[in-house]
Amino acid sequence: MKAYAQPIKKLVAELGKLPGIGEKTAARLANYILRSTEDEVKKLAESIIEVKGKIKLCRICLNLTEDDTCYICRDTARDKETICVVEDTDALAAIEECGGYHGTYHVLHGVLAPLDGIGPDNLRLGELIQRINNGNVKEIIIATNTNVQGESTALLITRIFKEKNIKLTRIATGVPMGGDLKYIDKMSISKSLEFRRGMS
Repeated sequence: MKAYAQPIKKLVAELGKLPGIGEKTAARLANYILRSTEDEVKKLAESIIEVKGKIKLCRICLNLTEDDTCYICRDTARDKETICVVEDTDALAAIEECGGYHGTYHVLHGVLAPLDGIGPDNLRLGELIQRINNGNVKEIIIATNTNVQGESTALLITRIFKEKNIKLTRIATGVPMGGDLKYIDKMSISKSLEFRRGMS
């Protein structure tokens, strides 16, 4: 970094703050930006500013949107009686890409992580409770990740709503389609047996 001029060092430092970007990758990105035309750099900068200025959280499900409510919550064909609870908008996008789910969502924007200082009050659970109290929800699908934090969050949600007259379900885990059992880890095999389903 000693060989770089101060403006480049500053750019590398800022790029290095992005998730998954180390110093070397940040330096490569900085050099790419330097080689780009002024018009290309301007478009990149304008896109970043536009996203930061225009994108906000949907007032219903907390998905990212330009409007007061997101396109999913505005869709009258969606099953409003089913809410799929996800950790973040990346998980929501992944489920949407599959095309098999037609209910609504609730984005927690995090999971329980006590070692990182993230507790129940840091998650968007209050909005979920309000939706359940105000709406006609019949099922909550808990679609947090199947790691320790995701499982802890799923248990918390279950405890909060277990007294409500609502069906609580958890996304299935276990052996993936086309998976060979001898290459599957023990936890996945255990979960696949635990969440086995009947054959009709």
